[in-house]
Amino acid sequence: MEPPPCGSEVSLKIAVVGLGAMGSVYSGLLASAGNEVWAVDVWAEHVGAIRSAGLRLEGASGDRVVRINATTDATEVGATELVVIATKAMDVEAAARAARHLVDPETVVLTIQNGVGSAERVASILGAERVVIGVAAGFGASIVAPGHAHHQGLELLRFAELVGPATPRVERIAEVWRAAGFNVRTCDDAGSLIWEKLICNVGFSGTCALLELTIGAVLGNKDGWWVAARCAEEAVAVARARGISLEVGDVASYVRAFGTRIPGARPSMLLDLLVGRPCEIDVINGAIPALAREVGLEAPINEAVTALVKAKESRILAQP
Repeated sequence: MEPPPCGSEVSLKIAVVGLGAMGSVYSGLLASAGNEVWAVDVWAEHVGAIRSAGLRLEGASGDRVVRINATTDATEVGATELVVIATKAMDVEAAARAARHLVDPETVVLTIQNGVGSAERVASILGAERVVIGVAAGFGASIVAPGHAHHQGLELLRFAELVGPATPRVERIAEVWRAAGFNVRTCDDAGSLIWEKLICNVGFSGTCALLELTIGAVLGNKDGWWVAARCAEEAVAVARARGISLEVGDVASYVRAFGTRIPGARPSMLLDLLVGRPCEIDVINGAIPALAREVGLEAPINEAVTALVKAKESRILAQP
C-alpha cells in the first residue's frame, strides 16, 4: 500500500472480521467516513439485524445508524485492501482462515486483540509480510443488543509493523482511521506497543471479572485496587526482564490514569463471563506467570487471579 498524497482523502475497501463490540465500533466509524466496509461474523442474529436496519453505534463518538455490508460468509466479499481481524484472541485462527477469501497480494491484515501471541498466529496462516499489529485502549465497548453497540471512550489506537519500524503502509492505514475519527499513533516497536496495553489489561481484566465491578469501582475499592496494581507490577517486571522497552513511569499511576479515563467500562473478560462465554484469561493474566518463569521470575498474584477466573469460568460454562 502506497502512502496517500499529503492532504488527500483516502478510502478503502475494508473487511472487518469479528463484529463484536470493538469490531462494531471499527465498522461503524470507518463506514461513516466513506469507506466500503464489509463486516464478517458468525453471529447470525447480529448480522441479520445490521442487514435489516443498519448498525446503531452510540457513545463517545455520538449516536448514529450506519449502513454497512454484513455477512456470515466471507466468500461473499471478495478481495479487500485492508482486513481488520477484531475477534477475541481464542478465535484468531478461525478468523485468519476465513480471511483467506478476502486477500490478494496487496492486501494488508491489521489484527487487533488483547493479550499476547495473536499476531503471530495470524501471521502463521496469512503470512507475516502482510500483517500489521494494532492495539486499542480506552474504548470500553459493549454490545447492547443485536445490531446495537456502545462505547465509553475513543481514546487511542496504535499501529506497528510486526517487525521493524513503521512503514508507509502503516502510515496510510493510520490516515484512513484518523479520517474516521479515531486517535491513531504509529509506532516503531511492536513489543512495547503490546506490553504497554497488556499492563492495563492485566491490572483490570481479571480483577473486574472476579469482582464483577466496573473499572472505576475497582479503582475505588481498596482491596480490589491492591490486586489490580500488583498484577500490573508483576507484568512490568516480566516485560523489563525480557528486554521490552516501556514508557510507563510509576506502574500504579500509569494503570490508574488509564482506568480513570473509562471508569464506567466493564472489561470484555467480565462481559464474556456475565453472558456465559469463554473469556481471554489465558492470553492476559494467564500469560504472565509462564512468561515470568522463562526469565527466572514468578507472578503469584496473576497466577492466583488466573486460577480463580478459570474456576469461575468453568462453573459458569457448566450451567445449563
